Amino acid sequence: QVRLVESGGALVQPGGSLRLSCVASGFTFGNSVMNWYRQAPGNKECEMVASIDSIGGITSYADFVKGRFIISRDNAKNIVYLQMNSLKPEDTAVYHCNTTQTLGSGVRKSYWGQGTRVTVSS
Repeated sequence: QVRLVESGGALVQPGGSLRLSCVASGFTFGNSVMNWYRQAPGNKECEMVASIDSIGGITSYADFVKGRFIISRDNAKNIVYLQMNSLKPEDTAVYHCNTTQTLGSGVRKSYWGQGTRVTVSS
C-alpha cells in the first residue's frame, strides 16, 4: 500500500526558511519521480511546486519558487525534501507530496499525502 507522510510545516515569518519532508513507503521509491504540490487557502486546485527524478539528477520548479526552493531526495531513507527559503506570505498553503505509479494492469495512479500546513505571516 502506497503511503506518503509529510511533515515540517509550521508558522514562519516572511523571509524565513522551512524544510518539509515526505516519507514514502509501499512502492519502489528509488525508481519513482516525486513531486511537491501545494493548495493555497481558498483554492480548489493544487499547483505543482517542484519535481525530482528517481536519482535526483533532474529537478524542475514552478516559476514562483525558482531560486528559493530546493527539492532533494534520500533514496536510502525513502524521503523527499523541500527546502523553502525566502518565504513569502503567498507561499502559505498546504503542501502535499505526490507520486504516480504504474499498477500491474498498466493503469497509472496518482498518490497523495495528507499534507503539511505552511503559514507565512508576521
